[in-house]
Amino acid sequence: MSVAVGSVHTAPNTGRSHTVGLRTDGTVVAVGWDKDGQCAVAGWADVVFVAAGWRRTLGVRASGTVLAAGRAREGACQVDEWEEIVAAAAGDWHSVGLRADGTVAAVGNNRRGQCEVSGWRGITSVSAGHLHTVAVTGTGRVHAAGDRSAGAAEVLDWRDVVALSAGSHHTAGVDTRGRVLAAGDNSHGQCDTASWRDVVAVTAGSTHTLGLRADGTVLAAGNNDGGRCDVAGWHVRAR
Repeated sequence: MSVAVGSVHTAPNTGRSHTVGLRTDGTVVAVGWDKDGQCAVAGWADVVFVAAGWRRTLGVRASGTVLAAGRAREGACQVDEWEEIVAAAAGDWHSVGLRADGTVAAVGNNRRGQCEVSGWRGITSVSAGHLHTVAVTGTGRVHAAGDRSAGAAEVLDWRDVVALSAGSHHTAGVDTRGRVLAAGDNSHGQCDTASWRDVVAVTAGSTHTLGLRADGTVLAAGNNDGGRCDVAGWHVRAR
């Protein structure tokens, strides 16, 4: 079971986006806004993981190498030298890769220090927001780099975290007891998750947050423009 939301930060110049799909045969499809060639993935093969950011698509291959398509200006597509990558995350202007040994690589815009991840160890998952990067370790501790207003300082005190998601300007996590933690910008109520229980997955968008409960129901908090939080009655079935 899983839930996902579009996480490109809300701004006048980011009203368009694209969608990426990974087929069972390792090929990739993409549709939507293609101004910078972010949908040019038709030739990709042997892909096991995909990530989409603003104007960019990443694909992790079974060999541990990474493919990138899209905007090259900030250097976020410079992933050719990455090796032994098992997962990746795409922020607005930076890309993050998780290596099999639990270390992390990052390239792209680093004006808030969001790419300063070289010392991280024991990482099991990574997530990238507008100007910040977060990761969780096998012991449930959280690492963060980048924009402090996105919760990069508060999350360092979190414990027993099993899942983590970086929104544009906030961060959400799930702990071992099924509670949801949230820090950062709360101007739309996207961090009002303290009462949530029995949650197994969480995802943070630009100005809203979704949580998936163990019974398959979905919770939402934050900006409801366009009905993005209208999830009452949803029930996600396990595959």
